[in-house]
Amino acid sequence: MSERPIDAKTWAAGILFVGIAVVVGRSLLDGETSTIVRASAERAQPPTDAPAQAVSFPNDAAIPDGPFGDVIRRGEAIFHDTKANAGTFVGNDLNCSNCHIDRGRKADSAPLWAAYVQYPAYRDKNGHVNTFQERLQGCFSYSMNGKAPETGDDVLVALESYAYFLAKGAPTGTEMPGRGYPKLAKPERFDIAAGEEVYAQNCAVCHGGGGAGQKTADGVTVFPPLWGERSYNWGAGMSSIANAAGFIKANMPLGRGNTLTDQQAWDVAAFIDSRERPQDPRFAGSVAETRAKHHDSPFDLYGQTVDGVVLGEASPPSGTVPAPSGP
Repeated sequence: MSERPIDAKTWAAGILFVGIAVVVGRSLLDGETSTIVRASAERAQPPTDAPAQAVSFPNDAAIPDGPFGDVIRRGEAIFHDTKANAGTFVGNDLNCSNCHIDRGRKADSAPLWAAYVQYPAYRDKNGHVNTFQERLQGCFSYSMNGKAPETGDDVLVALESYAYFLAKGAPTGTEMPGRGYPKLAKPERFDIAAGEEVYAQNCAVCHGGGGAGQKTADGVTVFPPLWGERSYNWGAGMSSIANAAGFIKANMPLGRGNTLTDQQAWDVAAFIDSRERPQDPRFAGSVAETRAKHHDSPFDLYGQTVDGVVLGEASPPSGTVPAPSGP
C-alpha cells in the first residue's frame, strides 16, 4: 500500500477493519500501514449495497524527523502507556489505548483520527464549545480518574499532535465512518445477572473475576480494571451502559469483536457498570442530586440500587485512589 498522505476522498470511502490479537493498545501492524474495514451491519445502520473499501493512514515510518516528529512520537507513547509517560495526571491503572484500541487507530473504538476532525464542537456534558485539548482534559478527569493538564501543557500538545498526524488528509467537520462506538439498537431490557454470566465466560480470563484487571510481574497493566478503585470513575463515558455495550460489541473479547450478541453486549455492559467505582468528579455531596443533574438516563446506574447498594454512596473520592499494593 502507498505511503502517500491520505486525501479526503479516500477517507470518506469507508473503513477496513482488522482483528487485533495483541496486548491492549499495541498493534500487530507496527511499521506497516494500518488498514481497517467497516461493515455497515456491524454499526447497526441500514444496509448498503456499496462495498467496503480500504482506507490507509500514516504509519510510524511517516512521522517526520525533527522537533515536530519528536512531539508526535511522545504523544503516541503517552497514548500507549499513559501512566508511565503522563503519570502526574493519571489516578488509576488505565491507559488511553484501553478504550481506543490499536493506539487510537481502530475503527469503532473511538479512533483518534475520527475524533480530531470533529473539533471544536459543542458538548452537552459541559455545556459549551470544546476544543480538542479540552476534550482530552475531560479524558484525564474522568476516564483516567486523574486531573486535567492545563491548556497548552506539553502532554496535551503531544497528544493533539499525534491525533493530527493520524488524521492527516481527513476532511474536517465530517462524520467519519468508524467514529466513536457503534450505536446498538436499544434493548427492551438488560439483565445484570445474565451479564455476570457473560462476564465469567468471556471477560474474566483477562480482566479477572473481581474486575481488577491483570498486570505483568513488574507492574505494567496488561488488561485494565473494569471497576473498583483503580478503574474509570462515575463521570467517564464508559460508565454509560450504551457506550460500554457498543464498545464491547465491536471490540471484545479482544481480537474477537462482534462475536457476542447485542443482548449479551448490553447485559455484560450493565453488569460492569453496576459495580462500584470512584466518585463522579462533579459530585457535590448528594448522590441523588448528582444523578438528576448528570446521570438521568435508564442506561446509567449511578444513584440506582443494585444488590441492595445505592451506587455512588460508597464510592471512593475521585482522583485520589490509593497506590496499588503490588503488581
